Amino acid sequence: METARRRALGKGLEELFGTEVLDFDTLEEKIVSTTPKEEIIDINIQELRSNPYQPRKVFEPEALQELADSIKEHGVFQPIIVKSSIKGYEIVAGERRVKASLLAGLETIPAIVRDFNDQEMMEIALLENLQREDLNPIEEAMAYQSLMEARGLNHEQLAKRIGKSRSYVTNMVGLINLPDPVKELVIARKIPTTHARALSKIKDPEKVEALANRIINEGLTSAAVEEMTQDKSFEKRNKMERRETEENRTYKYVQELLCEKLGTKVRIRGTKIEISFQDLEDFNRIMEILDISE
Repeated sequence: METARRRALGKGLEELFGTEVLDFDTLEEKIVSTTPKEEIIDINIQELRSNPYQPRKVFEPEALQELADSIKEHGVFQPIIVKSSIKGYEIVAGERRVKASLLAGLETIPAIVRDFNDQEMMEIALLENLQREDLNPIEEAMAYQSLMEARGLNHEQLAKRIGKSRSYVTNMVGLINLPDPVKELVIARKIPTTHARALSKIKDPEKVEALANRIINEGLTSAAVEEMTQDKSFEKRNKMERRETEENRTYKYVQELLCEKLGTKVRIRGTKIEISFQDLEDFNRIMEILDISE
C-alpha cells in the first residue's frame, strides 16, 4: 500500500512539473484531499526540524505573530506536510505554521506524513515559498536559481512556468552577483529591489558597495541609480550589443517596474501597454493592485 502511495505522489509531482504553470496549491490540495482523516496525525512540535532545502532564512516577526494570534483563535487550518527521518520529522511544507504554532503555545500540530526524496523536498519547499510567502529578494533569487538547476530550465522556461516575465526572472537571479555586504543590505530592506537590480549589473564589487552606500546615505532614487550606472566608468557584467535609445531605456525601465509591481508579464509596445493574466482570479488580483473596481 505504501509503495502505491509513493508512486501516486511521484506521479503527482511529475504532473505538476509537466503543467504549463507550476502551482503549489494544486499539489498540496491533491495531497490533503487524498489523505484519509485518520492519517492526519498530531505531531509534537519538538520532533520537527526544518527542511534542509528551505529557501526562507528570515521570518518576519510581525507576520508570524499575526498568524500565531489566528491559530490561538481558530487553530491550525491546514495540516503541515512532513517526512519521517531518523530523528523525528523534517518539515516539507508549512514551516511558517510550525513557528507560529510555537508562538501560540501549542505543543502539537496536525500533519500528514509522506515519503519524499531530496529533490522533491527541495522543489516543494521552493514552490511553497515562491507562491505563498513573501521571500526577501535574495531568497527569491536563490530559489529561482535552485529551481532552474533542479529542473534543467533556462530563464525563459522558468518565467513561463511561474507566470513571470523573462526579464523579471533574469533581473532577480542577477541579484546573486551582488557582493555579500550589499546582499545583507537588500535582505534588511535598506536597499530596494529596483536599486539592487541596477547594482547587480555592475562588474566591480568595490564600485557596487560604494554606490550602495550612496543609495542609503543620499536617498538616491531608482531612476537616479539607473542613470548613474549608464556611465562608462561602470563596467557592466553583460555589455549590450546595440546602443539603446533614451526612449527605449525609459520604456524598458518602466516595463520592469510594472512587471515587479503587478507580478506578471508586462510589455510596452509603441504606445500600448500589454498586461498578461492567467485567469479571472489573477485578473481580479491585478485590478486590486491597480485600485480599479467595477
